Amino acid sequence: MTQPTNELLFSLALPRLWGISEQSITILAGDVGGTKANIAFYNASPSGMVLIKQARYSSDEFKSCIEILQRFLQEGDHPKPDRICLGVAGPVLDGKVEITNLDWFLDSADIRTQLGVTHVSLINDLEAMAYGLAGLHEEDLIVIHTGNVSAKGNMAIVAPGTGLGEAGLYWDGHAHHPFPTEGGHCDFCPRTETDIELFKYLQKQHGVVSWERLIAGPAIYDIYRFLRDEKKHEEPGWLKEAIQQAEDPSAVVSHAALENKAVICTETMKLFVRYLARETGNLVLKMKATGGVFLGGGIPPKIATLLLQESFYKNYLDCDRMQNLLEAVPIYIIKNQNSGLRGAA
Repeated sequence: MTQPTNELLFSLALPRLWGISEQSITILAGDVGGTKANIAFYNASPSGMVLIKQARYSSDEFKSCIEILQRFLQEGDHPKPDRICLGVAGPVLDGKVEITNLDWFLDSADIRTQLGVTHVSLINDLEAMAYGLAGLHEEDLIVIHTGNVSAKGNMAIVAPGTGLGEAGLYWDGHAHHPFPTEGGHCDFCPRTETDIELFKYLQKQHGVVSWERLIAGPAIYDIYRFLRDEKKHEEPGWLKEAIQQAEDPSAVVSHAALENKAVICTETMKLFVRYLARETGNLVLKMKATGGVFLGGGIPPKIATLLLQESFYKNYLDCDRMQNLLEAVPIYIIKNQNSGLRGAA
């Protein structure tokens, strides 16, 4: 893919809609993760998609995804949709998936029966985010590194949020084809003495230390506790109190780091950024993603000021003899938090 000059930045090989003609159809789309579920209604026609309604729900307040879909339909008194597609956080096999960081099991056949909709699809949430690149505009992205904007080739997405999602987009010479992975669950490889100490600390808690244990929302607080309990970094009283009262301690730590309020928080996020940079470089190398790499998910836009500092790019390049390849790759942060939702649609 070359860097286009038209309004949309990327064009993908999108699946053909079932039976779509000049008449518009309604699509119920979802981006379902361990923390939240974003649900939306779209009207789709050959001229494009129009958002009709969107709502966000806390996943842990519902017993199932079907409950959320039923609530959404009831709240708007919407007609039955023509199509349903949900991007879900987990590996989809034969139309079924267990949400990785939530005790939910989804079955497309179940959804068809419960909601009375014939065409129901479940796809991985990162695959949905990859499809969502087709709907992005220039203002939806933050450029970390320009790279070679005219380069063609595969692309990759790494998305830290509640968990760590990773996906690829295969370049066939004419268009990109998204595909999901579960690369976030591959083994973390410690390199420095601090890495080794942190690895041992996390191994006692989790057994297998995957990259998700280093690069996801819960990982921020784990790194913080390692620095506090093992490395004996000082924890200010106000910070201890804020963490104790917080629903999400990791958010407290990252916010304090962004505002330079506590050294321990700054050091926590330095490690987090370093690990994110290393795994971003790993993913580019594994997929030979010369067309670009995208940082998606809930965390990167919130810590964009940290990712734009020298440390991220320096650690991204810190690989084995492939710096020339990595230097040519454009690096973006996806600001648009609805890219996965639109991709599902």
